[in-house]
Amino acid sequence: MARILTITLNPALDLSVETPDLALGRVNSTGRTHIEPAGKGINLGRVLKRLGHEVVLSGLLGADNAGPFERLFADEGLEDRFVRVPGDSRTNIKLAEQGGRVTDLNGVSFDTPADAASRLQFRLAGLIDDCNAIVIAGSLPRGWAPAQLAELIRFCQRGGAPVWLDASGDALTAGIEARPFGVKPNHEELAEWAGRPLPNLTAQADAGRQLQQSGIAHVVISRGGDGVLWLNPRRDLLARAPQVPVTSTVCAGDTLLAGLIHGELSGLDDHTCLQQATALSAECVRHFGVGHPDADDIEQLQQQTRVTPWPDTELSGEASS
Repeated sequence: MARILTITLNPALDLSVETPDLALGRVNSTGRTHIEPAGKGINLGRVLKRLGHEVVLSGLLGADNAGPFERLFADEGLEDRFVRVPGDSRTNIKLAEQGGRVTDLNGVSFDTPADAASRLQFRLAGLIDDCNAIVIAGSLPRGWAPAQLAELIRFCQRGGAPVWLDASGDALTAGIEARPFGVKPNHEELAEWAGRPLPNLTAQADAGRQLQQSGIAHVVISRGGDGVLWLNPRRDLLARAPQVPVTSTVCAGDTLLAGLIHGELSGLDDHTCLQQATALSAECVRHFGVGHPDADDIEQLQQQTRVTPWPDTELSGEASS
């Protein structure tokens, strides 16, 4: 299998809380709760490791609460190459209501030291030449300018491996300027980047093609319960996932991208690659945490995932609805 480097600049301890519909301003009872180290690159790395790859994790990590992260990395066989910085990595609260709505309460990150970017580049210099793919994912900590993200992408591109970006807001806008190999916005993040509403698949596809025309080969648009649109240089595909009970959507996008990168590096054809990645993402939303490739019914979920060409799709009304 492949050796993959993921970079997380703003890790977090995620406290996920399952709850009935929230009554604001009142006392609410909770169901299950779950806390674990997270951050998009860490989540991606965990899924890729479960899929059989060798995974190296890097980025910035608060030294004052690094313990839970270090235990997770050791337990799951993830190579820890994070740069420690003073302070705590943030704590996020994810409120998952029974109807599937998730409310995020994201905490404040550590302050990025002035030398953090140079220290990280020094750490990565010994890693980027020995990887089959690199993923930079997640938000930016305080003091890390969006332009520095573009610089980081360009630095990683020197190693020759494809560099994927999963970011939003100013980080996505700045990162796109560095022309990564692939990006994975959700439909809301894509609309924010485009600066206009994208109410249907056609509008989303048009915005995605703008990104391709700028020099980005792969654009993966996650659309929540409506599936995934993958624009790639070979052919564009639309996936519709099976209907499953939703507990939390927090790690679904990370699981999707991990599954797609796995398929690409494993030489799967595009149809199978997207089918497996979408099914794995559907498996993920049924519980807290990242997807389980070894779930008992994963093959059934794959069989129930429908992948068709886009725009030559048989899904009636999908192009304009």
